[in-house]
Amino acid sequence: MNKRTDQLHAYFFPVMAPGHMIPLVDMARQFARRGVKATLVTTPLNAPKFSKTIQRERELGSDISIRTIEFPCKEAGLPDGCENLASTTSTEMTQKFIKALYLFQQPIEQFLEEDHPDCLIASTLFPWTVDVAAKLGIPRLVFSGTGLLPICAYHSLMEYKPHLKVESDTEEFIIPGLPHTIKMSRQQLSDHIKDETENPMTEIIKDVMRAEMTSYGAIVNSFYEVEPNYVKHYREVVGKKAWHIGPVSLCNKDNEDKAQRGQEICFSEHQCLDWLNSKKPKSVVYICFGSMSFFSSAQLLEIAMALEASDQQFIWVVKQNTKNEEQNEWMPEGFEEKLKGRGLIIKGWAPQVLILDHEAIGGFVTHCGWNSSLEGVTAGVPMVTWPLSAEQFFNEKLLVEILKIGVPVGAQAWSQRTDSRVPINRENIQRAMTKLMVGSEAEEMRSRAAALGKLAKMAVEKGGSSDNNLVSLLEELRKKQSNSN
Repeated sequence: MNKRTDQLHAYFFPVMAPGHMIPLVDMARQFARRGVKATLVTTPLNAPKFSKTIQRERELGSDISIRTIEFPCKEAGLPDGCENLASTTSTEMTQKFIKALYLFQQPIEQFLEEDHPDCLIASTLFPWTVDVAAKLGIPRLVFSGTGLLPICAYHSLMEYKPHLKVESDTEEFIIPGLPHTIKMSRQQLSDHIKDETENPMTEIIKDVMRAEMTSYGAIVNSFYEVEPNYVKHYREVVGKKAWHIGPVSLCNKDNEDKAQRGQEICFSEHQCLDWLNSKKPKSVVYICFGSMSFFSSAQLLEIAMALEASDQQFIWVVKQNTKNEEQNEWMPEGFEEKLKGRGLIIKGWAPQVLILDHEAIGGFVTHCGWNSSLEGVTAGVPMVTWPLSAEQFFNEKLLVEILKIGVPVGAQAWSQRTDSRVPINRENIQRAMTKLMVGSEAEEMRSRAAALGKLAKMAVEKGGSSDNNLVSLLEELRKKQSNSN
């Protein structure tokens, strides 16, 4: 397609991780559907994860394309083929991967000089993109992959440092200056926030913060009605522009789009839908912990025993580290056979939005990653919250204490590593699932969740809060474009 001289051209540069790639691909599609020329930049092994989706958009008339750039595995000391954060298997590998993201600066700069786009939308972990954009005189919008509550909380922690004024890792403190009273303990914070000592991530985090504060603004996969106080707080207290244009998952209208979102699923979506079609409305619990979370065999056994002891029907997405995958040594003998009909186990990638949108789903056991949390909200489904790492303990606060659509399973400590987590026992898992699905409290939660789901869908419709935000952002970018021409 030929670029019209007045056509706005946006570059999208997601970190090579499912939690960033999936929403930024949806975002690029939204821009392209509104007449923007959208270019997605990724590496050769990541491009096939969404190339079919992009091809379908092009067939529908959108001006959207993918440009690939080699991943510097060798220079970064990573094994060949390790081009996605989900492929890292240790803390050391993860740190090497994040440092490797700095090696993209020179080739990206070359792309931008060749293409002359009008704006750059890049993930937080590419802080150098703010300097590249400044050099070219174009706006850089930052995409953090989270909602605004965790970003506001993070700024408050950095400013007031309440976590350094408590005696122990388990003592609670209040995060000052936020619209709600949010209590945390030090053990729920990531390692680079927890203490002031220098660690491998310290300099990178400082760079990320600098880039956020010098960016043109933030683009957020969220919607006003789910966190209105934090939209206001980010603009007025943090002092930065933000445009919430989500939930972006709603740009996937048909089953084919929903099934292919993310990567190839490991079984037929028809098999999954046939199974769900045989169930009563709101009767099935969906259990999934995202693309980056792995559990120990001991923890998987506790989940299996909780499911067996409960009367709940369920879909359980099971992921394990590759070294354990073949053995299934954690699975109780005859487990799948015994629960046939009552439960469906998916090993690998699952079409989450397709499943959550089905009327048979009555609850969602989640790790509280932002994409999953927002997809649960959008589907109007209450959740059992089981945060593990990243900003997930903040998201739990939003779901449980502010929106009141979540039941905590009792996870207390932040940990990226499977082997350092204390397993949650089967009794606590079963108790949380029962509270989610059975009784008057469950009904009230379901009613609140359903109301939020309606608000999410209204937000992206013409005249809705997210639709208006996207319109005003594109108007602002077009104005900047015409001023610079």
